[in-house]
Amino acid sequence: METKMEKGFPAPLFRDPIFDGASDPTVIWNKKEACYYMFYTQRRSTSVQVGFSSIHGSKIGVATSTDKKGWLYRGTLENLDIEHGHNTFWAPEIFEANGTYHMYVSYITGIPTTWEYPRHILHYTSENLWDWTYQSTLQLSSERVIDACVYEVCPGVYKMWYKDENHDSHIYAAQSTDLYQWEVVGEEISDCSQEGPNVFELGGKKWMICDCWKGLSAYVSDDFTNWKRCPGNLLVGPGKDPSDQTNGHHADILVENGEAEIYYFTGQYPEDCADVGLRALTAVQGCRLYAEDDKLCCVR
Repeated sequence: METKMEKGFPAPLFRDPIFDGASDPTVIWNKKEACYYMFYTQRRSTSVQVGFSSIHGSKIGVATSTDKKGWLYRGTLENLDIEHGHNTFWAPEIFEANGTYHMYVSYITGIPTTWEYPRHILHYTSENLWDWTYQSTLQLSSERVIDACVYEVCPGVYKMWYKDENHDSHIYAAQSTDLYQWEVVGEEISDCSQEGPNVFELGGKKWMICDCWKGLSAYVSDDFTNWKRCPGNLLVGPGKDPSDQTNGHHADILVENGEAEIYYFTGQYPEDCADVGLRALTAVQGCRLYAEDDKLCCVR
């Protein structure tokens, strides 16, 4: 019987050649260039470690591929800053709607060395995935929101899920009919603190995965609003490859022709590694994802 692991993803799938801190990947097909683009948080993992400084100050990295196996580093998105200085961009959510690319990205002023700073989600638009125009800073449920995920839940109606750190790091939601004006719906997932929500459809069902820091939690829904927690977590513990030494974190799902692939990041060294510099190194991994009854499965 065929197993669900035949696509042969190399491990690691991608390492950032500048700072070796690729994280928070999202993958999209570029129609004009006929190739896949991976956008990711370019953590400054090989920089001097001052508090949490290496996780801040990140740009949005870009890699491209024709087969989703070999990825070429192409640089970073420039001219995203909305104020002077060296600022922080995390966790891009990028998709195409009505011929325009939209990006919702987490933003922090400067390079903090602690977590105690405001965070917002910024909206940009583009025609080519490189040149982005700032549209707005979203007004959501608090001043500490990150990790946007947007999905068209019915024709012309879009829903955004995100982490609200001022509300126990629960998953909150907002809704829009034009992708510019958003109305907060409220708390939607509250069974635990987590981040990095990602919503998709697979096997005739609606799914959400989140990074709960103990692998990835999974939820199933009939209406994109009421979510049931699935048994077990995905990507718990280290994988078999030397570059895959922690739980899987902050994933993106690419669904094409009824099949799904999951892109996520891991630490290249164990979380209890005594060397803080090595512990900071991360890499993007990938594998097949499939649905069985009311749960999601993947083979690392």
